[in-house]
Amino acid sequence: MALNQLKLSLQFADIPFAARHRTALPRHKVTRWIRHALSEDAEITVRIVNAEEGQRLNQEFRKKDYATNVLTFDYAQATDESPWVMADLVLCAPVVAQEAKAQGKTLQAHYAHLLVHGTLHAQGWDHETSEADADEMEDYEIAILKAMGFGNPYCKA
Repeated sequence: MALNQLKLSLQFADIPFAARHRTALPRHKVTRWIRHALSEDAEITVRIVNAEEGQRLNQEFRKKDYATNVLTFDYAQATDESPWVMADLVLCAPVVAQEAKAQGKTLQAHYAHLLVHGTLHAQGWDHETSEADADEMEDYEIAILKAMGFGNPYCKA
């Protein structure tokens, strides 16, 4: 299977325990995880943020006053003339770490799942439209992650 091309910008804000998150997110692995979820070529920025920035962005763009694990900002969808995905994926380091611990997963496995999840959102996948859409998206995430050697992210360890 040929993977799509990806132009990746990986950014780390001032986050607690930065070294732990940087270790869990080596550029070559982030690239691999995202490319496995792409159906088109893409330009994606991944930004790892602290709780304050995560909460501010979630409040501003989703009107939800808490930090969430991943936010997807998609700017361009594939068209017949230009098959291209352009997006920002913003992951809140403290939320991701807390969820990984609570779910009995490694930090790296949880980041991989959330990057796949966010990449699918950037391509138009939506789990909030219906239960069928949610099931389809989860099944696809499970398959992508399995192909890369990760377990089912929806099963507690």
